Amino acid sequence: MHSLAPLSQRTPCRVARTSAICQRLRCVATVLLISTASIGSLVEAVRADHWPESDSRPESVALSVWNGTEDGHVAEFLVVLHEQADVSAAPSISDRTARIRYVVDALRATAGRTQRPLRADLDRAGVTYRAFYVTNMVLVQGDRRILRQISGRPEVARVVDNPRVTLLEAAQGTSLVGSSSTDSIAWGVTKIGADDVWAVGFRGEGIVVAGQDTGYDWDHPALVRQYRGFNGVTATHDMHWHDAIHTGGGVCGSDSPSPCDDGDHGTHTMGTIVGDDGAGHQIGVAPGAQWIGCRNMDRGVGTPATYAECFEFFLAPYPIGGDSFIDGDPAYAPHVINNSWTCPPAEGCDWGSLQAVVESVRAAGIFVVASAGNEGPSCSSVADPPAIYDAAFTVAATDRTDAVAPFSSRGPVSVDGSGRHKPDVSAPGVSVYSSVPGGEYKLKSGTSMAGPHVVGTVALLWSADSRLVGDINRTEALITSTALGLMTAQACGGDGPEDVPNNVYGYGRVDVRAALEGVLPCVRVAKSPVIASDASTHWVTYTLSVTNCSVQTLDHVVVTDTVPRETGFVTALGGAWDPIGVVTWEVGSMEPAEVFAAMLVVTGSGLLPGTVIVNDSYGVTTPQLLSPVMGVPVTVTVPWRVLLPMVLRHG
Repeated sequence: MHSLAPLSQRTPCRVARTSAICQRLRCVATVLLISTASIGSLVEAVRADHWPESDSRPESVALSVWNGTEDGHVAEFLVVLHEQADVSAAPSISDRTARIRYVVDALRATAGRTQRPLRADLDRAGVTYRAFYVTNMVLVQGDRRILRQISGRPEVARVVDNPRVTLLEAAQGTSLVGSSSTDSIAWGVTKIGADDVWAVGFRGEGIVVAGQDTGYDWDHPALVRQYRGFNGVTATHDMHWHDAIHTGGGVCGSDSPSPCDDGDHGTHTMGTIVGDDGAGHQIGVAPGAQWIGCRNMDRGVGTPATYAECFEFFLAPYPIGGDSFIDGDPAYAPHVINNSWTCPPAEGCDWGSLQAVVESVRAAGIFVVASAGNEGPSCSSVADPPAIYDAAFTVAATDRTDAVAPFSSRGPVSVDGSGRHKPDVSAPGVSVYSSVPGGEYKLKSGTSMAGPHVVGTVALLWSADSRLVGDINRTEALITSTALGLMTAQACGGDGPEDVPNNVYGYGRVDVRAALEGVLPCVRVAKSPVIASDASTHWVTYTLSVTNCSVQTLDHVVVTDTVPRETGFVTALGGAWDPIGVVTWEVGSMEPAEVFAAMLVVTGSGLLPGTVIVNDSYGVTTPQLLSPVMGVPVTVTVPWRVLLPMVLRHG
């Protein structure tokens, strides 16, 4: 065990107490001449059983932390340990809950084992601290002496600041450009095609979204029915809400036992994800999803520790007042997390403090969405965690015309030396209409408003195709490959004027309708004609084949064909013909790889040889498709009669 021993026990002049003064004076006298005054000070130091501490800062201690402990002041700092858990095997675990549990168990085991000596010494010293496992670190309140002792321990990698970081809204401030909207559905929702996805039955059911923000007005009419802690009659906040503000003020105070928003930012962002009051305020992208929340800011001010605490709660939610190490249950973890906040290094936030946190959450199969920030339009203004991380999906803000908002931060990322492209995508973030506390609605602007559109997009996609759940790489690829590509001449990071992705829009503005088409059922339709003729009549027999090429069963399949204009209906085995010439076959269900065959026979009279008969309107619909799958036009030509000359044989 590495103890927090008094510094007198670690001085180079470690001698027997019986000759302490003499030996220590001899040691010092070899390097400097001791004055009468310094001898007096030295005697006092020996009586106090310690050497005067050196004023040099250990390399592992951040300058801001060192300065914060001057003149006996107590500072709050994060102690990051060398060893971090290896969770690289997590993506190979197919069961979602088992995967998250594996990550949580590995993180807890590493933190518990490596933090034990440090925590024991902190307990003995009566030091206030909070241990984390989402990344292996400990939040400590201590003075310079405690700081020195901690930084000298072999298991400690570095000691960084835990600054109070103020939420930065859009560059023009909180844009309350109005308090009403003429849109029946919020414009951002229709812009990304979410309403088209609703039309085929996908609204986010079965998916749980999470947000960490200023808090949430849980019983807002647009949010209450979607809150996971509400059953329609009563509310239970255990496992669904956590307050990471333990010494707060404002309307929420500290450790609020129920969801509370001490601003309006959190309620607004959650409204864009799931909001729908059932009475005309359709403001959310995925109104069928459920939500849980965590307050990470006290009146708009958070710290790296509060951000990490919320991430830890989401990995394994626990009851109000519970212990994250022993009470958390991964079965309650959300699928996707919204992060409409940043932790600027310019304000003292160590850019690496939260990287392992976000990577651990991603390893568990939980999708992390981050707003790009509101420091545009300069290049490399995506400079703050969590937006800078490769493990986070970063979102820029666009307006109704798909133009980037001037305030939206640009890439590439330079603060960590990676030069990586950011943002990843863009989404509506200018004058976004959504909920605010008190049952009200307002317009706001910022990349904070853009990120929730992407959270809702993930919820819709994962609700539509369970195979995507936890497959973050595939989901990101699906969203980026179907985004509306947008180009820019700003040339951040050397981007060309036609480059997509670029450091302004990323891959472009998200299009959830297009993304969904990439995961909806696969259906193939084929058709072949055969013509037979006599002296005056022609018969065309069409054989249709419909193949379910997806891995799921198709329900209520409807196959339609149209009788060509030049012909008349004869028969359609198993099909129903109507007077306008449409033939319909209905199939209750089709299993994967199943093929349905149909036949249509038509006839034509008086058609001249060489006449082309065109059949160009046939296809398949099911409730699981956004639009019908149509076949390619099929043509057949009326043949010429061929007269062979008679050959006479003479015997």
